Amino acid sequence: MVSASVAVPPKKRWFWRWTKRILIGAVLLVIAAALCGIAYQAIGNWHDARRFPQEGRSVALGSDFPGVSLNLNCSGAGSPSVILDSGLGVPAVGWDFVQPEVAKFTRVCSYDRAGYSWSTAGPMPRTSSEIARELHALLTASGEKGPYVLVAHSFGGFNVRVYTGKYPADVAGLVFVDTSHEDQIQRMPPTLQQMMKNAEKDLETQKKLARLFIFLGIARLTANDEGMTKMSKQFRDEVKYLQLEAKFVDASVAEMQSFPESAEEVRASGNLGDRPLVVLTAGKQADLKDLPKGVSQQELDEFGKTWREDLQVRLAHLSTRGKQIVVPDSTHMIPLERPDTVVAAVREVCDEVRSQAAAKL
Repeated sequence: MVSASVAVPPKKRWFWRWTKRILIGAVLLVIAAALCGIAYQAIGNWHDARRFPQEGRSVALGSDFPGVSLNLNCSGAGSPSVILDSGLGVPAVGWDFVQPEVAKFTRVCSYDRAGYSWSTAGPMPRTSSEIARELHALLTASGEKGPYVLVAHSFGGFNVRVYTGKYPADVAGLVFVDTSHEDQIQRMPPTLQQMMKNAEKDLETQKKLARLFIFLGIARLTANDEGMTKMSKQFRDEVKYLQLEAKFVDASVAEMQSFPESAEEVRASGNLGDRPLVVLTAGKQADLKDLPKGVSQQELDEFGKTWREDLQVRLAHLSTRGKQIVVPDSTHMIPLERPDTVVAAVREVCDEVRSQAAAKL
């Protein structure tokens, strides 16, 4: 009888046997690498948590925000109290060079928005209106006394303008630190607008990849801090630790996704009346190499001029007592590069608020 099976030549049997072993070995190596990465992230996170204890205290927001607590860090004494709101993707420790100096002449509080640092995640979407509601609940629950001087950097400007529209009696004065403007996207050069649209489409994919890279330790291993080279290594390590969390990724991406909606909320919030207002504007251009490829130097220069001489000027005009100060030797990150200018602006607004209060007595 002739067998129906086809005999495999000895050489081919050897080839497939070793191919199978190589594939199994490769899979085992990938699994081992993944386990090592997970352990690397867990150990690194545990070590960083010991190095960088919570700056502030957790405050539950109450029944309107079940399960949500925000980190509030207050120092100093006096009136008016100053509230610091960070830019998109920047934890409250980004005010570490400003807050201690402000605390020398008045009460000052920084806080982490929902999902940032030691704050729990918050409800979606992460619009400026939602953020303002949470900030109001935080200040009420914590017992801090207003009216406040609100100080905001970058995207934080959206939040404090919406806050002022919602709770006008709470706000005595403001400082904008190179803050966002509701028309900024429309005023960008076409190539940069297109790049932003493309990036928006990829945000969900980027979020999933970022969460995976954090879990596997890849983000910790490859994270760079090129934008903070002048800061101490300890400060850079703390920022990296606070940003390498899934809830931070979710919150910052959600804020980016809600940026257009937040811009419309800002547009509807109205002006700032006669409140003292100082607008600090970055006078130093960002380096072209730090921007996406495809943006020309000419486009960068033109938008820089629009930013300084139009959008930021219009922010100053939101109040009848507004003024703009250009910081010539700082890029967008004024709280890190020129914190002294922020402190001086806060002192100026606080002095004006006190003078107003004294005149009413």
